[in-house]
Amino acid sequence: MSRKHIVAGNWKMNKNLSETQALLTALTEKKNTGDAQVIVAPTAINLHAAVTTLEGSEIKVAAQNMHQAESGAYTGEISASMIDSVGIDTVILGHSERRAYFHEDDALLTEKVNTAIAHGFTVIFCFGEELEDRKNEKHFNVVESQLKNALFHLTAAQWSHIVLAYEPVWAIGTGETASPEQAQEMHAFIRNTVSTSYDTTTADQVSILYGGSVKPGNAKEIFSKPDVDGGLIGGASLKADDFFEIVNAF
Repeated sequence: MSRKHIVAGNWKMNKNLSETQALLTALTEKKNTGDAQVIVAPTAINLHAAVTTLEGSEIKVAAQNMHQAESGAYTGEISASMIDSVGIDTVILGHSERRAYFHEDDALLTEKVNTAIAHGFTVIFCFGEELEDRKNEKHFNVVESQLKNALFHLTAAQWSHIVLAYEPVWAIGTGETASPEQAQEMHAFIRNTVSTSYDTTTADQVSILYGGSVKPGNAKEIFSKPDVDGGLIGGASLKADDFFEIVNAF
């Protein structure tokens, strides 16, 4: 089975309800000329509206985050069952902003991954090194540690629910981008790490996305690399034309 090409838009804390509906409507009017699966992740308060607006479309909706508990006294949080109840089965976990601003560590992310998998969700799992890690040539060690600590307790069968998203933190929202060669080097390392701990079949089937200032101007070159299976797009996903230019880079 060949792995999927995926282009996912992480909208972060942007777009109110009317803006969300307008952007989604604009996206449905665009033509996907390639084979990439398109995913958008609006803010939690607009997830139900997104599902409704995209009904009949091939564009999938993902949540940006979820709590590890099934329910309880966790003011302001959303659970897996809440996400599921509005027709969503995909969640982004481990984003660098969640790690940095909300102090989510590997142990917490393991719990979140387990809850998501228990609900049959697809997890877009984010990980990546800081600039200091790369300067000190610790980037491979950091990435390997983040993967193994949060994901390598899963069975090979459960990996069918995992999409990996490598995001060099120094290239998010900074205008800096890892070169296509740097992206390929890390993606090949990631795939080899999965292969070593599991098997080549599991490694060959997992989609590995690149997330770090992907734009219409650099998407085609980045996506041309053999181990880059798509992108987790931030700012460029907030403009329909830019986002679909990236989608159609395959």
